[in-house]
Amino acid sequence: MNLSLVDAFGKFGAKPTNRLRALSAMAADGAMVLNCAQPQFGHPAKGVLRYEDKLSRESPDSKLTELLGQHLALARDGELPIRMIVTTLPPAGSAKTARSFHVRPDLIGKLVSFDGDHYIIDFTRLVEPPEMATAGRRK
Repeated sequence: MNLSLVDAFGKFGAKPTNRLRALSAMAADGAMVLNCAQPQFGHPAKGVLRYEDKLSRESPDSKLTELLGQHLALARDGELPIRMIVTTLPPAGSAKTARSFHVRPDLIGKLVSFDGDHYIIDFTRLVEPPEMATAGRRK
């Protein structure tokens, strides 16, 4: 499903400060919501989707970059969960010009490292308690 950026943040209960270019926001439940660029993902281990980036990759004087740094510091200091929005750019040479956004509610992230510029977040699948997994099944 292709969402607007505002709708993607809204899926996690967050409201971005910029409806077109927001990099992060805080959700009502206290989680950080991160707008991820697709090329920054890697797979360091089975079951782990790693997002690695630098604040300095963005415009250094941007209020959005500054806000992302504040949110990362909050996530680090408060050991907050991180939720993922993935931004996909159209292929080079494509007639499409619009970015697309989708959410991954099945993954939860943990900030592994943040030095004020470089940050690493490892996302893993949410594990449902056994009673929740069986409660939704029809007999």
